[in-house]
Amino acid sequence: MEETVYFGILSLIPPILAVALAFATKNVVVSLLVSLFTGCWIIAGWNPWLGLQGMFKEHLFVDMTGSSNAQTIIMMSFVGGFVALIERTGGARAFASSIASKVHSRTTAQVVNWLGGLAIFFSDSGNSLILGPIFRPIMDKLHVSRAKLSYILDSTSSPICILVPVTGWGVYIMGIIASEYENLGIDGSDIGTFMQAIPFQFYAILALILVPIVALGKRDFGPMAKAEMYALKNGPAPEELAGEELEAPEDNGKATAIDMILPLIVLFAVIFIMFFSWGFPTQNVPGSKIRIALTSGYFLASICIGIMAMRKKILTFTELVDTFVDGVKRMAGILVIIILAWGVGSVCSQMGTAQFIVDSTTGILSPKLVPALIFLIGAVISFATGTSWGTMAILLPLGIGMANAFGIGIPLTIAAVLSGSLFGDHCAPISDTTVMSSMAGGCNHINHVRTQLPYALLAACASFVAYLIVGFAGIGAGVGVVVAVVILVVFYVLASRIWGQKIEE
Repeated sequence: MEETVYFGILSLIPPILAVALAFATKNVVVSLLVSLFTGCWIIAGWNPWLGLQGMFKEHLFVDMTGSSNAQTIIMMSFVGGFVALIERTGGARAFASSIASKVHSRTTAQVVNWLGGLAIFFSDSGNSLILGPIFRPIMDKLHVSRAKLSYILDSTSSPICILVPVTGWGVYIMGIIASEYENLGIDGSDIGTFMQAIPFQFYAILALILVPIVALGKRDFGPMAKAEMYALKNGPAPEELAGEELEAPEDNGKATAIDMILPLIVLFAVIFIMFFSWGFPTQNVPGSKIRIALTSGYFLASICIGIMAMRKKILTFTELVDTFVDGVKRMAGILVIIILAWGVGSVCSQMGTAQFIVDSTTGILSPKLVPALIFLIGAVISFATGTSWGTMAILLPLGIGMANAFGIGIPLTIAAVLSGSLFGDHCAPISDTTVMSSMAGGCNHINHVRTQLPYALLAACASFVAYLIVGFAGIGAGVGVVVAVVILVVFYVLASRIWGQKIEE
């Protein structure tokens, strides 16, 4: 890829176009493709012929062949096959039925779904794709909207991963911290700093806490309230049920909950055995190895499903293979979106979009404003580009340098960068985790974005105020978390009373 050439305000066109078209057309693929081509067109000096060539040569081909991205494509394919098998053989439905027999309220279902998301802390994609098929029939039975399910899945994917140092997120972040410490001559531990920053990661913490607050509060607001009221009266919308071909065989009586539980045990066992063999928890596990462990776990878990299904004569060997392949095919749509999102991200990087936003919004400011301001900048960049990792790559060096120069807390500033960077990954329509959550929850993607965004903005506003208070008051992490949670609760109560609606059981 060519080195960065800054295009000034023109660099904002691709991300703004992608977001605007996604909402206007309700078609993410077309929106991303138009955004990507437009960016390449600008880079090529407004020559559409050269822009077309550059779109493939400099971006799509390069992005797909990058080591981590290629690993992600393969991993997602195996995840698709695993999910298809666990649905088709009936294990997921049997497991869900056993849980549903004990979960009799909408509130309990939402809280249990949330707890499941916290337990699967090691993979933002695996979180949604494992829990979605399990909880979808439970939520449908209890008349919880698919929008609410997708919101819960999305709010317990990347928000939990970014808080754990042994995930790919943690490894990536600590690598940047270590590099900056070396560049600036700072004597500090990357993992120590990461651990100190955890309680200051207000957005991740508040996004997680807001889920049980909403569930227990039994009041929703904005588009989510409308979705919940519709589901309460009618169940899933017809368009949400369309295309769900891979269902369990009709009441063959052969599938039981163990057909779901045992493959998951195999999945987790393989992952953690590999983690431990690589030095976990005393050593950092590289992101590439984490993806190897996840892919291996899904592969062996799929074999486990196949053996159990053939032993119980639920499916033949040929049917199992066809089902796995069908699952891989089902991932084609999500993979197209992810690849195009990578392309838009690389175009924005080449055009200097993030740096332009940073240069335009920073200047002479009070050191006490740095955490709140850098959170705000990160939120704007990550939402516009749909990538948190790219945002962190730009802002972490800037934030650490500013904190070191101003003499303010480095862990606090790092946490503000991480929180702002997470915002876009959590709720931007072009974010891969947002897309995966809507797919796993069986919700229309744009509906998921519309219903979730007010809740994400609520957590973001509470985080911004908390960073202002912590920055000016100089309070510690423990008190800061309490302050942030109190602000969130106040905001939720106000929003639910002014714009909300009581959702009865």
